[in-house]
Amino acid sequence: MGLFFSGCSTKKDRFINRNWHALNTKYNTLYNGNIAFEQGQEELNSSYRDDFWEILPVERLEVSDDVKLDSEDNNPNFILAEEKATKAIQKHSMDIKDEERNPQTDEAFLLLGKARYFDQRYIPALEAFNYILRKYVESNKLNEATIWREKTNMRLDNPEVAIKNLKRLFKYESLKNQEYADANAVLAQCYINLKVPDTAIQKLKIAQAYTKKNPEKGRYLFIIGQLYNQLGHKDSANYAFDKVIALNRKSPRVYMVNAHLKKIQNTEFTDTNKEAMLEYLTDLEENRENRPFLDKIYREVAQFHLKNESDSLALVYYNKSLRATQGERKLNALNYQSLAEYYFEKDKYKTAGAYYDSTLTNLTENTKIYRNIKKKLDNLEDVIKYEDVVQYADSVITIYEMPVEERKAYFEDYISELRRKEEAAAEAELKRTTAGFATFAQSQGGKENKGKFYFYNITSLGYGKNDFKTRWGNRELEDDWRWSNKSRTLVSEATGEEVTNVTQAAQPSDDEKYSLDYYLQQVPTEISVIDSLRTERNFANYQLGLIYKEKFKDNLLAASKLERVLASNPEERLILPSKYNLYKIYEENGSPLMQNMRQEIITNHPNTRYAEILLNPQAILEGNTDSPDARYATLYRLYEQQEFLQVITQAEAYINKFTGDPIVPKFEMLKANAIGRLQGFEAFKEALNYVALTYPNNPEGKKAEDIVGSQLPKLQNKEFSDETVSSGTGNWKVVFPFKIKDNERALQLKKRLEEAIDDLNYKNVTSKDIYNLEDQFVVVHGFKSKDFALGFAELIKNNKDYRIKDENFVVLSNNYKIIQVHKNLDSYKAQNLTPKP
Repeated sequence: MGLFFSGCSTKKDRFINRNWHALNTKYNTLYNGNIAFEQGQEELNSSYRDDFWEILPVERLEVSDDVKLDSEDNNPNFILAEEKATKAIQKHSMDIKDEERNPQTDEAFLLLGKARYFDQRYIPALEAFNYILRKYVESNKLNEATIWREKTNMRLDNPEVAIKNLKRLFKYESLKNQEYADANAVLAQCYINLKVPDTAIQKLKIAQAYTKKNPEKGRYLFIIGQLYNQLGHKDSANYAFDKVIALNRKSPRVYMVNAHLKKIQNTEFTDTNKEAMLEYLTDLEENRENRPFLDKIYREVAQFHLKNESDSLALVYYNKSLRATQGERKLNALNYQSLAEYYFEKDKYKTAGAYYDSTLTNLTENTKIYRNIKKKLDNLEDVIKYEDVVQYADSVITIYEMPVEERKAYFEDYISELRRKEEAAAEAELKRTTAGFATFAQSQGGKENKGKFYFYNITSLGYGKNDFKTRWGNRELEDDWRWSNKSRTLVSEATGEEVTNVTQAAQPSDDEKYSLDYYLQQVPTEISVIDSLRTERNFANYQLGLIYKEKFKDNLLAASKLERVLASNPEERLILPSKYNLYKIYEENGSPLMQNMRQEIITNHPNTRYAEILLNPQAILEGNTDSPDARYATLYRLYEQQEFLQVITQAEAYINKFTGDPIVPKFEMLKANAIGRLQGFEAFKEALNYVALTYPNNPEGKKAEDIVGSQLPKLQNKEFSDETVSSGTGNWKVVFPFKIKDNERALQLKKRLEEAIDDLNYKNVTSKDIYNLEDQFVVVHGFKSKDFALGFAELIKNNKDYRIKDENFVVLSNNYKIIQVHKNLDSYKAQNLTPKP
């Protein structure tokens, strides 16, 4: 016992004390700490997923951009490792005369730094490594501590410092093979971060040659291949990938499979090697050990078939890849993007739009690729919408124009096909369900549930749920769940009126969907409904023609849409723009129809802007006063001059004249603003809603929608502030009302007020504001209180130098804003200017 207690002291430099604390440190505290550290590393490795679409990091560590603090709830295994290392230092360190006598203490500090490093607390980790290098100059862990310190410097975004220190380490120290490999791996990552791939390759070659760990060797070789690919040296990259493949089971299979795929991507596809490449891919697909990687293999097979023009097989494998993927968003995004581009090239824009939308859900926002895909999808949204309008109108009009007997035969065939499909689906579902329940019934769980009350019997309950879903489909939990007769109201872009969607107004019940009379009743009989659909279809086809021509450069499809417009007895406003755009398409394609269309416009529409453009091409220059841009600029100047009525009338004329021109939404928005300034809140709201609904994917339409959603709610308040309560400090105005017809008097008063303000050395400003079609105000702004405003009005009235006796009133700025927004001056006067009894 005496020896035991005397050996416990950390202040006595004796043999028994040194060995007692060394043994306790190594086989007790540090042993448990190292176990916790290794478990933490295993957790990181199991949860970490490499992104093989990018250059792999040299070290398998998922780095967060967040800065972690000591107080945060970090990985419990690394916390435990840190606690054990701290305990070893606190209880077993023998710092005697500034010299450490416990040979295990440097190991404790090294474990402390490594635990902090993997917990991404780099500053505390750096302190631990620096302490070893400064304190334990005779330690055999100095080289390892230096390597870990430079890894930490690299993580702290100081790769230049790490490179400098590691080069000094190579120069002055003798390293073991594994240490040499680790140091070169750190250097490689530093050079990758500094965008110097050729030097990184050299360092990785050294690291893979000296490391004794085959998983590291496989990873380093794979990264070498990726870097060669980045430099465009495909042969060198394939040589590196071959080395990864040659390791086979010595390194993780994920490197080998991805090396195979990278080799295939680097191989140029030719007629001579396509059979060998297909055989290569088939071997990868059929190898049972590759089942965890089938998602990527299927994608590569799809790419092969697409290059080989086997489109149907390519689509099958893209979908197989999507089904096989295990939540890898980037792979999903690539597959959806490939499908979207395929359908886009096939002019199936609606399908392409759906796949682009799925692509976006698998991409990170605010990235370059996300923005590019979003732009494509925004361009397709109009196509999808208008194609739906055309498809719906065509189907309804086609059925309407059928003879009665033919219409009946059409719906009878439809009902028969519907019954056949539903019976086949129900039979397949029943077989699947029965097989599943039979299997379950033979299992232990099925036997345990046998004979129980229905809602306690899992087998019966599952069958009931399946039967309900088969019969009724997915139904919301709500009253009258069996009925589905909620109609939808749409806004016509062509006319601006509300229309009811005939076919989509209600979903038929079970009885109705097999009833011939039900379908016959859905066909519209009023000619006004059919005419409205024709108008909608013509407008949609015209818009599609412009979109295909301008945004997608698909002249053939654009021409077919515009030719269809002209062949469908369109409105007058669509005829001339359709002809002109067809002329431009024929001209671009070098079609002989160009001259015919040119002559058609000049002969039948001689006094139009389009005829002038054809006769005088200089008319389209921006500087020409007849161009849409020049007219918009002129109209905007009128808006700034508060000529709102003139703006509204001229904007309407230009909208009709320039139908189809990209500038039309700008005219609509300017018109809406003028209406708001002249007619008030409700008229402004209605005009903005029209712009938002008519041009939903145009910048002006989006701006109008934003104003309706975020700004109009702030303006809808009509209640005036009590000016007796607010008579103190604030912002007040003196308002002089005039009729519009007395504009000369109003301008003269404004000039006299400006002279008076300047003479009195006041800081106020004046303006002339339109109120409505009949009234306007001359306003003096910027009084700090009601008394100041009243005093000014009294001063200019009684002072012999001014004698301004025009009718006026003083108003709080907030109330003046409400007056202008809601055009309720009479209500304001009744509340604030009428003498109280």
